[in-house]
Amino acid sequence: MGVYIFKRFLFMIPILIGITLISFFVIHLAPGNPLTEQLGLNPKVSMSARTQLEKLYGLNKPLLIQYTEWLKRIATFNFGLSFTANHEPVITEIKRTIGITIIINTLAIIFIFIFSIPIGVLSAVKQNSLFDKISTVLVFIGFAAPSFWVALLLIIFFGIDLRILPIGGITSIGYNSLSLGGKIIDIGKHLVMPVFVAGFGGIAGLSRYLRGNMLEVYRQDYIMAARAKGLKERVVIYKHALKNALIPFITILGLSVPGLIGGSVIIETIFDINGMGRLFYQSVLARDYPTIMGILVIGAILTLLGNLMADTAYALVDPRLRK
Repeated sequence: MGVYIFKRFLFMIPILIGITLISFFVIHLAPGNPLTEQLGLNPKVSMSARTQLEKLYGLNKPLLIQYTEWLKRIATFNFGLSFTANHEPVITEIKRTIGITIIINTLAIIFIFIFSIPIGVLSAVKQNSLFDKISTVLVFIGFAAPSFWVALLLIIFFGIDLRILPIGGITSIGYNSLSLGGKIIDIGKHLVMPVFVAGFGGIAGLSRYLRGNMLEVYRQDYIMAARAKGLKERVVIYKHALKNALIPFITILGLSVPGLIGGSVIIETIFDINGMGRLFYQSVLARDYPTIMGILVIGAILTLLGNLMADTAYALVDPRLRK
């Protein structure tokens, strides 16, 4: 098992380099640069001043040389300085914002896991029943509804009309004066809508995927043999059928991590959460290349680690993969 995990870990290194190479060149294809955003069309800025700033930022060098120098810095965990006015280290900005993004995405994965498995199993066990038909309709709604639209509906209904949930931020104004329990409840209320929006689409897709897997497993001979032995239907479903149906489900769950991280840009912007997704959006608008690349690297690492965890869980469920 240890050799299998080590090989998968080594395989992540060339993939990470490939991601950074493509990302670095793609972001430079966008029109404009940091100087365009900072200086604009200000006629008082001379050409020599622009040239000096380009030299200061290293933008006067060929892209391949810029990427090589950036890769050398990344190897020593030096993400460089932001191109914004404060010139803050990129790693400092990421440390300040990554925590809440990881919390939201982790809770979203748990939310998906808790609800998608029971819905998928019950839909398969009670095929063509009223529950199956209702869940199918809700799944199609989940597929069709854009996350930003769902977020706005939740804000209007729960935040403005009912006023039972906060519409933005991660803490209330009087957060510091609350007790420990009050602080936990306050943060929990702020996380309800972002976590729901992040996991809503995942529940729709994965529950339908698990339903299909369960129906396929139900047709296998060993399920018929288990029933013929007189095993209880509950044992047949959860010990024999579900275990085998979860094998591809785990892989799909691991592959959903990139979508969750990418969706953080929309969710954190709508709910005014100072996370890594919102920082990425602001950095793109400002053409802040070091911050953009730093966030892309962190996102790629989190995605690859999610896939590694999925592969590990896959190997635990299917012993054949350990060989």
